[in-house]
Amino acid sequence: MNRLSLAGIGLVVIFLSACTVGPNYSRPIVPQAPAYRGSDNSAVSNPSSLADEKWFQVFKDPELQKLIGTALKQNYDVQIAASRVLQAQQQVVITRANQFPTLGVGPSINGVRSPAIPGVFGGYSYLADALNLTPSWSPDFWGRYRRATEASRATLQSTEWGQKATVMSLVDSLATDYLQLREYDLELEIAKRTLEARKQSLALTQTLEKGGNASMVDVRQAEQLVEEAAEVIPQTEESIQQEENAINLLLGQNPGPVERGLPLTDQVDLDNVPAGLPSQLLERRPDIEEAEQNLVAANANIGVARAQLFPSISLSATAGVESIGLGDLFKWGARYWQWSGTATQSIFNAGSLRANVRLSEAEKQQEVLTYQQTIQTAFREVSDALIANRKLREYREHQEALTAATRDSSNLAQIRYKGGVTSYLEVLTNDTNYFSSELALARARLGERLAVVQLYNALGGGWQQ
Repeated sequence: MNRLSLAGIGLVVIFLSACTVGPNYSRPIVPQAPAYRGSDNSAVSNPSSLADEKWFQVFKDPELQKLIGTALKQNYDVQIAASRVLQAQQQVVITRANQFPTLGVGPSINGVRSPAIPGVFGGYSYLADALNLTPSWSPDFWGRYRRATEASRATLQSTEWGQKATVMSLVDSLATDYLQLREYDLELEIAKRTLEARKQSLALTQTLEKGGNASMVDVRQAEQLVEEAAEVIPQTEESIQQEENAINLLLGQNPGPVERGLPLTDQVDLDNVPAGLPSQLLERRPDIEEAEQNLVAANANIGVARAQLFPSISLSATAGVESIGLGDLFKWGARYWQWSGTATQSIFNAGSLRANVRLSEAEKQQEVLTYQQTIQTAFREVSDALIANRKLREYREHQEALTAATRDSSNLAQIRYKGGVTSYLEVLTNDTNYFSSELALARARLGERLAVVQLYNALGGGWQQ
């Protein structure tokens, strides 16, 4: 075979290797509104978003920042996600290697001793040495391996976005648990303060009863108020310790106490929560990016399946040197080589190859629906958080007014009782209402801040380092 023929075969191989079957990826069209439901009109003209800020810019409590920093290093879910990324990286290398030839090399030695047969031939022996090279290659004529590599790379990117989603979820969970812990601290403070005031009131009522200026009914009602505040304390302390355990689990640590920082009322900026534009969400939320990369991989797998319908071609060769006696091994006459090429076309497979193509197409359609569903879910979560942010603020404002009213009513009832104008039942009722409204206000303040955390998470914030 002359050099021109070899060059022609090489050009054909290169041309065929450039052929890639299967569809190229294009992003599905997803309808989007110009602004989120629940946002104000300024969002259309102001593209800035709360999610543009790093987590340490949103959560400014030094102790919370320390907790998040520790969790990012020690949390098991984050470490597992990082391990998955490493696995996906090596899988890309393994898959991509199929596009290239393989080459093996190995020496061999073969010793022979033949017995002598009298009158026929004498015995002989020899020691044969060889050094063999065995290249092989399956030219990627139809793009099967390139599509498989494309799918593997998309899986790697999906895994990387999954890691970011894990980090985002961790920041959200830790901030939520920490704010809940600070709210429990506030409830405990309210309960202890209320208990101390009610003990003083009980002591006064007992003194009045001994002097004949109050009845035993008044004493019993004062005792009710004391026990009502007292029973809240162990329940709240239980919640505090369990919340601390939950935080330590996120930190990758054994149960234990948690350091406190700013009070609940100083946590999270409630006045700067821009949502930005819906179009930004597709590029920022890790779960959307992860779903899209899964779609890219499924699209590439169609090409892998279609390539299996075409002939499979493989080239192999063996070359080296072989001689009897090590001294002649590297002489020119000791060389040898052989090569072969095979092409295999399946002519009967009971429809399995066609079914595999249809299967890959169905899997892609599933990923398309999953991608679209993920986007719609993200839009809903942002809208829910915006609505919650606005409505919980209104609720907190009303709760503040209610708490102020019940506080005044409780003070007036105390004055009226001491002045002998009313019974202790009025004190009991109004003081109970005031205590309940104080606890409700603490929870309202928590809810308002959790809405900001929820919005930050829904917008795709928290994974940026």
